[in-house]
Amino acid sequence: MNPSTSAARTVVAELVRRGVRHVVLAPGSRSAPLAHALAAASAGGEMRLHVRIDERVAAFTALGLARVAGPVAVVTTSGTAAANLHPAVLEASHSGVPLLLLTADRPHDVRGTGANQTTDQVRLFGSAVRYFADVPAPYGRPGESDDLRSLLGRAVAAAAGARSGHPGPVHLDLAFREPLVPDDDAWPDTSGSIDVVADRAEIVPAVLDDGPRTVVVAGDGAGAAARTFAEAAGVPLLAEPSSGARAGANAVGPYRLLLDQPSLGGRIERVVVFGHATLSRQVSALLVRDGVEVVVVAGRTPDWIDPGSRAGRVVSAVAAGGTAGPGDGEWLASWQRAAKAAQDAVDEVLASGPVSGPAVAARVWAARRPGEALVAGSSNPIRDLDLAAAPAAGDEADAGPVLANRGLAGIDGTLSTAAGVALASGAPVRALVGDLTFLHDAGGLLIGPLEDHPDLQIVVVNDDGGGIFALLEHGDPAHAERFERVFGTPHGADLGALCAAYGVVHRRVADLESLRSALAEPVSGRSVVEVSVDRSGLRDLHARIRAAVAAALG
Repeated sequence: MNPSTSAARTVVAELVRRGVRHVVLAPGSRSAPLAHALAAASAGGEMRLHVRIDERVAAFTALGLARVAGPVAVVTTSGTAAANLHPAVLEASHSGVPLLLLTADRPHDVRGTGANQTTDQVRLFGSAVRYFADVPAPYGRPGESDDLRSLLGRAVAAAAGARSGHPGPVHLDLAFREPLVPDDDAWPDTSGSIDVVADRAEIVPAVLDDGPRTVVVAGDGAGAAARTFAEAAGVPLLAEPSSGARAGANAVGPYRLLLDQPSLGGRIERVVVFGHATLSRQVSALLVRDGVEVVVVAGRTPDWIDPGSRAGRVVSAVAAGGTAGPGDGEWLASWQRAAKAAQDAVDEVLASGPVSGPAVAARVWAARRPGEALVAGSSNPIRDLDLAAAPAAGDEADAGPVLANRGLAGIDGTLSTAAGVALASGAPVRALVGDLTFLHDAGGLLIGPLEDHPDLQIVVVNDDGGGIFALLEHGDPAHAERFERVFGTPHGADLGALCAAYGVVHRRVADLESLRSALAEPVSGRSVVEVSVDRSGLRDLHARIRAAVAAALG
């Protein structure tokens, strides 16, 4: 067996042995030894192989797979192919998603010579990876397979955060020398591989006293612990849509509008933060406000999220120390009354006006089904959910998880991420995205006829441009002369024609009732539901919502 084939089969066999069940491959020549080995392992039912033409699509597909299935590998050839992984690597790094980046490379002796598709791939992703190894081209020396197995043990453990509690991407740059095609059918023995035992030490929670007026902020990925603590402490829960905690009697829907109220947000004395809370400016302002104690619950990770640098305590876990504090429950009750009044006011404004992003988001949220994930795009869709989505009355898990790429909150790769989530879960998935997010990852619609296809419905709120900027200071009428070209960025793209080119079913709906009907149908295969909205009235809509909530609160 030639050395490149032996090394590639050792890598693949060790991935399988360590529980990696999904690999995404972007085809290339230098990575051919891995491609041949992966194809054989997939044909034997040892793992699932997903092939994508575009490396950026491949990386975000792997990201979506890994959000559900644990460590996932993505394989590329050398040169710009490897560089195209970078956006997904950054997202995985900041959101703690375990990716194994296997980039093929030329032998070390041709680096720096101008050889074809050869660049410096050493530490290509810098500090974004948890582990890196520059692996020389194998040549058949004794012990090569043992070294590779040990290396894979370190890489998978680092990706999963088994020892560090800090999962994320790892990068193995694997050089291969010709011949790059297999010359026999033998597979290496994987006995004697290292076993890495995860650190399962019990975390002792910090007990918080019940004195200050407290709220819990649950950011992206906070999990059920945020809700558990809020309910045990008897305090309001301000949970983002992708927190995994936006449910129950303590959860406040349009909380960002209540944070502006002196009688509610103005009286907060302590904030307990779970997850990655970066979605709203109101929360960001709260976390840097003088006189507010900030407690960050960081879990096992060695770092913590504190953009305002105002955290007074950082703990691994937290427990309630007693009753709810001032007013013997009145603090929570005041938020609950305000939450209901505000939610009713938001619902009324959205129901009385034309189709809008928040109105679509509310319908999509309400249409969630058990076991079926919702993937929310960055920019306006996730914020529209945050504004309009009424918290579930029961268990958040009863309606299916809500996922979002909030590590760096980019719009890239969202369709591919959603496809990965669907393929890993084996269940239907719905994505809510804006038109620019959709167009940015249009290549994610390209899945070949030989590949597994996800059950994925993509709801596109099409306002022909960047509607979010209309809500920022750039959308002030004072900047109207230049706004459309440099912020609004109208494109006039025909999404139906684009879907037809990729063989994806497309439907355009004009009103909320038609949208409700479309959302009620089972998600089967790939489809796009396009909802056209007018962003010219977006600032006015949000002004009317704020006014209606203020009036409802008296």
